Amino acid sequence: MSKYPIIQLKKGKETSPQRFHPWIFSGAMQSFDVNLKDGDIVEIVDYKNNFLCIGHFYHGSIAIKILTFKQEEINQDFWNHKIKQAFLLRKNLGLVDNKSTNCFRLIHAEGDNCAGLIIDIYDTTAVIQCHSIGMHRSINEIKNAIENEVIFIDTIYDKSAAYLPKEYANELANHYLKGEQKEIIAIENNNKFLIDIEHGQKTGFFLDQRDNRNLLAHYCKDKNVLNTYCYSGGFSIYALNNQAKEVVSIDSSKIAMELVGKNIEINFNTGNKNHYSICDDVFHFFKISDLNFDVIILDPPAFAKNIAKRHNAVQAYKRLNAEGFKRINKGGIIFTFSCSQVVDKELFYATVMSAAIEANRDVKILHYLSQPADHPINIFHPEGSYLKGLVLYVD
Repeated sequence: MSKYPIIQLKKGKETSPQRFHPWIFSGAMQSFDVNLKDGDIVEIVDYKNNFLCIGHFYHGSIAIKILTFKQEEINQDFWNHKIKQAFLLRKNLGLVDNKSTNCFRLIHAEGDNCAGLIIDIYDTTAVIQCHSIGMHRSINEIKNAIENEVIFIDTIYDKSAAYLPKEYANELANHYLKGEQKEIIAIENNNKFLIDIEHGQKTGFFLDQRDNRNLLAHYCKDKNVLNTYCYSGGFSIYALNNQAKEVVSIDSSKIAMELVGKNIEINFNTGNKNHYSICDDVFHFFKISDLNFDVIILDPPAFAKNIAKRHNAVQAYKRLNAEGFKRINKGGIIFTFSCSQVVDKELFYATVMSAAIEANRDVKILHYLSQPADHPINIFHPEGSYLKGLVLYVD
């Protein structure tokens, strides 16, 4: 007899879990206990009652987020194994005991077979983000697993409140599961960043751009650089540390621009006279400024978080890239990105091409960009490939 409540799927709906996709949609369910609560662990069987998988239940479109395709107990040993396997991958990637980089993603949701869970490491601090109720109900076991398997961690922060359904998160507050507030300096390819895990965006930094920031550095020597939607200045610091002639960082958030200033200070002690901070909306800046640049970074937040917003997002990406093409000097380089999951690589490519046509510029693609290896993509879950980018040479 199963340890967990059983959900039976309709005939023909077993093919998705048989192909190891980590989601089951509500329309696939034949029957389930009406008393099930959000976040309950459930066992999934096919229409003949054959075992398929175990996962977290939720009363929503994605009804099941799968934890395992084995008939096993979800206990402390289970979570220890998950964290251990993820940590081993990062160790094999050279991200552990790395003097030039002390920050990385430890758990990347479906990419690490942990749908609904993000864990980022900044030096000796781990930041947990649960995106499902089931994951958050297991947060003590997850915290214990981090302590058991990543022994250098002395601080663990739960930053899940804003990422969970409101009816569950109403009584939650972000808090320290271990340790307490402290100054965190992350080192990434020998560049230093002050990380504000409590008030900063996401877990405190955008670790998914690490490789792309490193690539940008090779294009910045003696160049005038514009970093739009700069947040805490990741691309800007790389550019300055690689002999950019001048860097302009722009973001509409005052908090973000304060972080940029602090990151300039910790990298250059007395600051950097070649850097200029502008707190403004990017489109407004393009409207009022007549400055041109040799290198431009276009890295906006997700313009679309669901399929209904995709058309408007495409128009925004087109407009943004058209502005970039108008402001790039002849022979210049543009790094352009989309992190909107509903805008796939082909659509993003077509949108940037349309902007190039509108701007009447001769454009060549030098690199296709994506997320780094510590943000792995589960081969059975192509939706996990969310970050896409292009490096463009504009003549």
